[in-house]
Amino acid sequence: MKVKGSEIILKTLIDEGVDTLFGYPGGSVIQVFDSLYDYRDKIKLIRTSHEQGAAHAADGFARSTGKVGVVIATSGPGATNIVTGVATAFMDSIPLVCITGNASRKLIGKDSFQEIDIVGITMPITKHNFIVRDVSQLQETIRKAFKIANSGRKGPVLIDIPSDVMADFTYYEPKEKLSEKNNFDIKEVDILKVANYINNSKKPIIYCGGGVTASGSFKELRKLIQESNIPACNTIMGIGVLGYEDELNLGMLGMHGRYSTNQAIDECDLLIACGVRFSDRVALNTEKFAKNAYIIHIDIDKSEIDKNIFTNFSLIGDVKEILTRLLPHIHSKERRDWISRINELRKNDYVPKSSEDEIKPHQVIKYISKTLGEDLIFVTDVGQHQMWTAQYCGRTHPRSFLTSGGLGTMGFGYGAAIGAKVGNPNRPVVHITGDGSFNMNFNEVITAVNNHVNIITVVMNNSALGMVRQWQHILYNDRFSGTNMVSGLDYVNLSKAMGADAYSCKSFNEFKISFDKAIRANKPVVIEVEIDKDELVLPMIPAGGSVEDVIME
Repeated sequence: MKVKGSEIILKTLIDEGVDTLFGYPGGSVIQVFDSLYDYRDKIKLIRTSHEQGAAHAADGFARSTGKVGVVIATSGPGATNIVTGVATAFMDSIPLVCITGNASRKLIGKDSFQEIDIVGITMPITKHNFIVRDVSQLQETIRKAFKIANSGRKGPVLIDIPSDVMADFTYYEPKEKLSEKNNFDIKEVDILKVANYINNSKKPIIYCGGGVTASGSFKELRKLIQESNIPACNTIMGIGVLGYEDELNLGMLGMHGRYSTNQAIDECDLLIACGVRFSDRVALNTEKFAKNAYIIHIDIDKSEIDKNIFTNFSLIGDVKEILTRLLPHIHSKERRDWISRINELRKNDYVPKSSEDEIKPHQVIKYISKTLGEDLIFVTDVGQHQMWTAQYCGRTHPRSFLTSGGLGTMGFGYGAAIGAKVGNPNRPVVHITGDGSFNMNFNEVITAVNNHVNIITVVMNNSALGMVRQWQHILYNDRFSGTNMVSGLDYVNLSKAMGADAYSCKSFNEFKISFDKAIRANKPVVIEVEIDKDELVLPMIPAGGSVEDVIME
């Protein structure tokens, strides 16, 4: 029996375990949406307000569940609208399969209506791209896309399908899902060498990032930390892989990381880097970063080795497999002097001031975290609010803090929060944003309302593009240009007009009352909190600096 191309797409997605599709209809993908009508009991469609929101929603779904997120968009502007979302996922190694329609085969190359070379546009920001030129290639191509997206270093894959290919018919026989197993030749002698360095070190630190989450190795990592008594720190992408209450957890390092953590990195004699890429927000000055340490880099991607910082030794492979093989060779050590030194450094960490009468960002984040507990998923946009959330969110589990780390995408948050809630319907999801970021994609509030996706959004409104304004204050002598946003926008009535509940708060007490109401509301809620525009994210190490350049006030 022959099957239509658009139906083959849906059948293959279902075989790959897909139950949710994020997207927006259009002429070149109308065949898929028509077939989706018959599969609506098997695949849930979340139609967003904008294709960028759909890409971010698929991303948030993937980050929070560990599954591959799937987004579909029509040709031309529909396809180009997902580009920022694809780039966001690429920079943070998030597995997506992006399906775009295009003009029919006979019209490609003729500047036809809504024709665009989306493969050429996205080639630098995807793991792989496909153009399907024959309906018989559809199933195999989709299965390859899922394998590529979810194996090795994960990332987005794009499939561009001309509209007439979707309308064609061919014989269909379901094929087996392709194996995603990673095969690496990790020699035992190299495992033993790393174990030897760990066992003989006096001042070691483990530095972990998003690769630990991606590999599902946080349990092995925590076991290594406990058995070897090694202090550990994380990047912003690694939040949640360490136990928050663990005394060996040094917290976040880097530009807005703790002073004690950055100083400990400066003093350590061994740095074990797991699933990280030594970005310029962590190794701000590569010549001074961990200058006294022997650096061991464990990562799945060979191209990351020695790319940003030269290391002394590396193990290339799956972090989970490497840590599992490493653990039996690790000796238990007390390391009293080193831990005592770190505790001494902690006495110099930045402590923000609290207030009941005005709203302090750290109090808001801590209250949300304490109120909703370990099940809570934080999602942020990009800016000061992102760093305040990273500093004070207190996450204990991976996939519970979602943010755009590599690309730094303002407007990421609301769509990603929708995806996180759809993927985790029984977990609370709170979206922390700023007025600048919220203004970029607040149209997705309508998506949440229409699809009954009950998330809480907290808008930290300081009437400014806060992070850039902070740089202008610290580095450019208060020459504020383009960063003041006194618009008078009424976020409460704006949100209510889109169908959400909304509140505005001027004091911490008002916020607590409003947030408690939001928890009980059976609908999306937006809470505006007024923040002093002179509130700073501290500590801060300026770009290109080191811990000796840290700003604490």
